[in-house]
Amino acid sequence: MAQFSDQVILITGASSGIGRALALELAPRRPKLVLAARDAQRLEDAAATCLRLGAETLAVPTDVTVEEQCGELIARAIKRFGRLDALVNNAGRAMWARFDELTDLAVMEEIMRLNYLGSVYCTHFALTHLKQSCGLIVAVASVSGLLGAPLLSGYVASKHAVIGFYESLRIELAGSGVGVTIVAPDFVQSEILSRAVDAKGQRLNKSPLDQKKLMTAEACARRIVKAMGRRERLVLTSARSKWARWGKLLAPKLVDWIAAAAVQGDY
Repeated sequence: MAQFSDQVILITGASSGIGRALALELAPRRPKLVLAARDAQRLEDAAATCLRLGAETLAVPTDVTVEEQCGELIARAIKRFGRLDALVNNAGRAMWARFDELTDLAVMEEIMRLNYLGSVYCTHFALTHLKQSCGLIVAVASVSGLLGAPLLSGYVASKHAVIGFYESLRIELAGSGVGVTIVAPDFVQSEILSRAVDAKGQRLNKSPLDQKKLMTAEACARRIVKAMGRRERLVLTSARSKWARWGKLLAPKLVDWIAAAAVQGDY
């Protein structure tokens, strides 16, 4: 429990899903949590719960697609707590549509800006402070960022970008004391699928997969906290994802079939 005590940890996308679960998992360890998301009310609710569990909290409503807001987020964290020990880039959105059915390509740009550039912006402004603390960057990507998945092309592309960026940054930061942990979850119980956009750019408002069959956000959060403590390089959260990573090299057509079955809830 003492491992994260008094550490300043910033989490984006902290009002729901994996981000909220991660904040609640960390809170009893008594860190200083900076929580960011666009939904101010839900963000305050998450911060209040973390406070009751033992963390000091700062809630900063933030749209990470806006570079200036990312700079302000980091500035407020430093002003309040004086340092930054970990940055968890978790904010994201999905799509659920065939690419050839899209009627508005702005969907692709929006997802790339949120999932990829939002992480880049936050990392840019945080990096000086993380170097001072020999801190940690956690990038919540997706196993689809290592593979491919139908109906998720824009989301998958953004997660490939996230993984490529942080793999490159890790090499650049060698010797700086800053660690980089990439988390590549399989499907997780959260609102990301119900909030996904369809071919017309409209929210689904209902998950296309049976949530009961998916890993819980709480279980995923526990695995992330463990990885943060160990400063692991890559976290894969399911046996399917671990097999698929290597299976792509040995049996790529089989992995394609598994990916297609997964989005149908059949595997």
